[in-house]
Amino acid sequence: MFKKLLLGATFALMSVMATAQESQFRAGEHYIELPFAVSTRNSEKVEVVAVFGYSCPHCANLEPVLQSWAAQQGDDVDFQHLPVVFSRNWEPLARAYYVADLSGKVSETHLPMFDAVHVEKRQFRNPNDFAAFYQNYGIDPDEFKKLYESFAVDMRLKQGQARVRGYEITGVPAMVVNGKYRITGQTAGSNQQMLNVVNYLIEKEKNAQ
Repeated sequence: MFKKLLLGATFALMSVMATAQESQFRAGEHYIELPFAVSTRNSEKVEVVAVFGYSCPHCANLEPVLQSWAAQQGDDVDFQHLPVVFSRNWEPLARAYYVADLSGKVSETHLPMFDAVHVEKRQFRNPNDFAAFYQNYGIDPDEFKKLYESFAVDMRLKQGQARVRGYEITGVPAMVVNGKYRITGQTAGSNQQMLNVVNYLIEKEKNAQ
């Protein structure tokens, strides 16, 4: 309960700060306007993509605040996660995310996976290790392993990496608004400050519609 109240207070403070600082947010300084816009999945909504990696400690620290922020968004905002694969050792965790997504279990497993990696220091060496973890959240181990190596997950990986290239992502956490603007902790000033810039860009896109 205390953690939820703290996250709520943090979000409220960030919203106030965002209102005060809106006029200070500038392209090329606080966010990057992409040279070529990346298509969104629903043109009637403002898309916000959180690009992450389960092995990234900064992503793990940001995620609870990010989820609190996401819960405050209306139906006109399409919020998504996108796992990044910077090298081969990032791929297994991305595959696990896509299996959870295809199984409709991301909302239940996303934070626990971060905790498993960074708090419990759990080692995921092969699909069996992942299957044992996700079994706790209702995914049958055999079904998990089948999906893990499936064409559907292969396609999600390829499509996801195409978007990452379009977003010109070089580090995480990062956020992208409507396929047009990339925000990082470095541009915004801090990882949590990213959400203030995102709020500003959401309103900018709504006003442009």
